[in-house]
Amino acid sequence: MTISDRVRRPRQIRALDLVRAFGGARYAVAVAVDALGTGLLRPFLVLYGVAVLRLPVPLAGAALTAGVVAGLACTPAVGRWLDRGARSTAVAASMLVRVIGSVLLLAAPTGDVGLFTAAALFLGIGNQAFSTTHPALVTTVAHGRERDAALAAGRSVRNAGLGVGALVATAGLAGGTTALRALAGGTALTYLGAAVLAWSVRVRANPAVRPAGNGEDEPAPRLRALLAANVVYAFCLNVPEIALPLVLVTRLHASPMWAAGVFIANTVLVVTLQVPVTVRMAVLSRRTALVVAGLVLAASYVGFLGAATLGGGWAAPAVAAVSVPCTLGEIIYTGAATPLVAAIAPPRFAGRALARFQLSTGLGLAVSPAVITVLAAHGSPALWGTLAVATLLAAALIRRHDSLGRERVNPWSGSRRAGSHRGAEDVRPAVRR
Repeated sequence: MTISDRVRRPRQIRALDLVRAFGGARYAVAVAVDALGTGLLRPFLVLYGVAVLRLPVPLAGAALTAGVVAGLACTPAVGRWLDRGARSTAVAASMLVRVIGSVLLLAAPTGDVGLFTAAALFLGIGNQAFSTTHPALVTTVAHGRERDAALAAGRSVRNAGLGVGALVATAGLAGGTTALRALAGGTALTYLGAAVLAWSVRVRANPAVRPAGNGEDEPAPRLRALLAANVVYAFCLNVPEIALPLVLVTRLHASPMWAAGVFIANTVLVVTLQVPVTVRMAVLSRRTALVVAGLVLAASYVGFLGAATLGGGWAAPAVAAVSVPCTLGEIIYTGAATPLVAAIAPPRFAGRALARFQLSTGLGLAVSPAVITVLAAHGSPALWGTLAVATLLAAALIRRHDSLGRERVNPWSGSRRAGSHRGAEDVRPAVRR
């Protein structure tokens, strides 16, 4: 083995090292419990409003949309709080906010749209806040490529918890209204337990000292190219949940079991492959990995277009087969995007940079259902062709934009010298436990 091989080949990560980089065993359990609670209720919030509270479907949907918007609006404030040093307290707060939302669901009487809307607001704010505070905490306790692997492990744990929670909730739906109220109560308890565990980790970052000079703080990096591209990339996260069921059931007239199978396969692949794929992709810079993800996603969209044209009962199996490389593209994207933001943002601006990134992700997730359904109404070429072209343009934007920096391809190296904002991945703030 040559020296070059030893440098470029990712080393094996022990499970204990991964748990430590993730924030410790208690924090890992907190994330899993939080995901379980989200999986118990989130897929059935509309059903709760309609079946339990007897609200009109448009009102229930509007309340949930308002919750998402409120969560996105609060994201910048969460970023500023993180830049003042908050870590485990901020994560616990995002969980406690959702405890309030779950309790409001239980307290809402039949026909009360006000309390249901308030519950949706608290749940939406908590969900968006967690998506910003969790990577900030991991960024504080881990560094370099181990941090990338820890963030990937977090996504695997979270997807596993969401899947288990959704299965438990689905099994309990036979109980009708009583079961749905029990789900809301169980969600509140899981969020409360997760908040206590997260708070007990006691992680806080010491805010960096302001630079010397005229005393004015320089602006946080805007990362416009990455954020603009990320809005398009985020569409891939809704392909298994929205685009494929829509195509399989309404266009190809396949059994809904195909759509369910694709979603289950997507979840299983993310849980099992997120960490190993992220580790293997460490031979590339994060920006290059993000470009590769765009190419894989665009190719899979073209594959969906070709699969939808097959006849003789082959279309549905072909779409299901193409969903595998689509999921691989999603895994590469999520394994590189957040670590790239953490690597190129100055440590004292990490909270605001992560908040802006989450804002762009949330925007992509918010608009993608409407865009996907409109495009699907004009046929498969309009849907998959537009997604493929848009994703290729986003990948080209990332590839050409120099503000995203150029990283050394040395997957498991030690820390670099402090002072460089480009590739400041190993310069982390002090941690108090």
